[in-house]
Amino acid sequence: MKRLLSIELQKIWLNKASRVLTLTYFILLSFISLIASIKFNIGNIHFQIAEMGIFNFPYIWHFNTYIAAILKLFLAIVIVSMMANEYSYGTLKQNLIDGLSKKEFILSKFVTIVLFSLCSTVFVFVMTLILGYSFSSYTEIGIVFSDLEYVLAFFIKLVGFFSFCLFLGILVKRSAFALGFLLVWNIVEAIAKGILNFRLFPEGKMASYITQFFPLEAMSNLILEPFSRLSLIKSIGDQMGVENLKDYSVPFSAIVIVLCWTIIFLFLSYRILKNRDL
Repeated sequence: MKRLLSIELQKIWLNKASRVLTLTYFILLSFISLIASIKFNIGNIHFQIAEMGIFNFPYIWHFNTYIAAILKLFLAIVIVSMMANEYSYGTLKQNLIDGLSKKEFILSKFVTIVLFSLCSTVFVFVMTLILGYSFSSYTEIGIVFSDLEYVLAFFIKLVGFFSFCLFLGILVKRSAFALGFLLVWNIVEAIAKGILNFRLFPEGKMASYITQFFPLEAMSNLILEPFSRLSLIKSIGDQMGVENLKDYSVPFSAIVIVLCWTIIFLFLSYRILKNRDL
């Protein structure tokens, strides 16, 4: 396992574009902390973003993991390029000639995906603790660690999404086309969701029940948008007579669905590679 991971990390680090994208991703993650310094001066009204409670425990776990998940596209490009480069540079064929089995090859990619996801999760976890203890009004241990389910959801979301990207990289072979396919898939899911919601099942929960099984929708359901949870937004909604009944917890069903899709993507990646003439 260590040997497989070492091979993959060496490939990524020796590729300038992958190295730059990886570093850019973690640098951008750290920029979440800059949100705290944003100030607004509107006439006699002066307020700072951090004062709105976005860095209060336990809400900050939800906010930071949601924002960090948006930036996953940078690592997705690395994952797709990692696979596309295997074909472009002939390293895949050379690895197989050197004795690496196709199963070990897929395993090495998946281990790299898990490592990237784990490093991202640890990075966000540490950054959240630092920001929380710096700005939160609540620092009791029970409150600080009460919403750690979002950290687990963030990790599973990254593993599932990167596994999908790996599958596309193997299926299409070219990074640009694979990323294009990812965009098209996202559009297809959006169209299908719209048809189910507004045409086939305009009333009831059947549309949501069906769309929860879509891969990207399932990943999205792991961490819902956190902004409507803010007390300021809630108070505005109350004044307008809008009742917010949204459940912000991490659904266990979404975790199971994403894990199932992860297994499916890995299995399909292996089957394609096994049956393909290299």
